[in-house]
Amino acid sequence: MARRGRVELRRIEDRTSRQVRFSKRRSGLFKKAFELSVLCDAEVALLVFSPAGRLYEYASSSIEGTYDRYQAFAGAGKDVSEGGASNNNDGDPSNIQSRLKDITSWSLQNNADDSDANELVKLEKLLTDALKKTKSKKILAQRNSGAGTIASGENSRRF
Repeated sequence: MARRGRVELRRIEDRTSRQVRFSKRRSGLFKKAFELSVLCDAEVALLVFSPAGRLYEYASSSIEGTYDRYQAFAGAGKDVSEGGASNNNDGDPSNIQSRLKDITSWSLQNNADDSDANELVKLEKLLTDALKKTKSKKILAQRNSGAGTIASGENSRRF
């Protein structure tokens, strides 16, 4: 069979043809994601938004779990590449401790029931930052100890 040669990548002007091409390409992409997850035992998550705004998703396990794992790795990568340049730069172990101290001092100074929206936003940011830092530390610890892999019986394959 003869090869078609190089195809010029540009937007398809005909709306119907573009929708048909989108559907076929999306199906092929999901098939490849499924094959990658099965053949290589990889954790795969794929999100596709159609031009109309519809969401199509595939996940070899929990998409939320995969996203949380991604966030932890992305956060850990940022901390390493930035040299821990966050609000409280006291070194890694004390950084978490200083975040907890900030949360404790906030709760001692303020009553959450009597606080306004701005104060609660500050508390939420403190808690979110501490949680992200803790999750990234946990992922790094699991990766270093080799316990970061999930038993294959726990993964639920879905397509």
